[in-house]
Amino acid sequence: MLGRVKVEEYREGASALRYRVAGASGDPVVLIHGLSGSWRWWRRQVPLLSARHRVYVIDLTGYGHHLAWRQRSLGVREDAALIARWLEAERLEHVTLIGHSMGGHIALHVAALAPGRVDRLVLACASGLLREHPVRAALHLPRAALTGRPSFLPVILADSARAGLPNLWRSVSRLLRDSVLDLLPEIRARTLVVWGARDALIPAALGRQLAASIPGAQYVELPRAGHVVMVDDPAGFNRAVLDFLAQGPGKQSPGKQAPDV
Repeated sequence: MLGRVKVEEYREGASALRYRVAGASGDPVVLIHGLSGSWRWWRRQVPLLSARHRVYVIDLTGYGHHLAWRQRSLGVREDAALIARWLEAERLEHVTLIGHSMGGHIALHVAALAPGRVDRLVLACASGLLREHPVRAALHLPRAALTGRPSFLPVILADSARAGLPNLWRSVSRLLRDSVLDLLPEIRARTLVVWGARDALIPAALGRQLAASIPGAQYVELPRAGHVVMVDDPAGFNRAVLDFLAQGPGKQSPGKQAPDV
């Protein structure tokens, strides 16, 4: 369904943010994919979210389409700055950002750059606290494939090919050099952190640490899911997100921390 929707574009020089829109009304929800990802990774979320929200599904610069490899991918901070300017250009307010892995990392920076526009964050297996050499991180990929949904592997491989190795290497190198630790105490968007207990790329311990570092953040861990948590356990992920959105908009009240799981 989403693949037939018109693709729109926000461009600044050589950097282009491509996105698809679903749903006619409601507060905006922006979905941000992770490393080697695309809009395809959110197929199990868009139908439910678009029933009550206007949903924007992003392809980051250098990702998602068959000519993506011709673009030079950005770093997490540059991606976040581009998204923040796009939110302003589109006059989007009361935004919920939902980011997976690198996309969650980017979403945290967007929330810090545009606190007046971002009301809620959903961080799915976000990479902001990961600290490893890129080569060592790559060694976890075979185990991550085994702990994830096997039927999704062709999508991962196809999207990786669309991005190309230079873009993937550039993105992973930059995200592993960037920490969000200093940002976390200042995040005022209401936050949900969702993790897969079987995540072989970013351990669930980092998810618990991330949630505990954001004032008032909620934490949900899905026991049967790996790194691509919204694909591995879509029912559990969707339930957690819809319950969170049903709590209503508003900023966090500082001081209340997520419990350890």
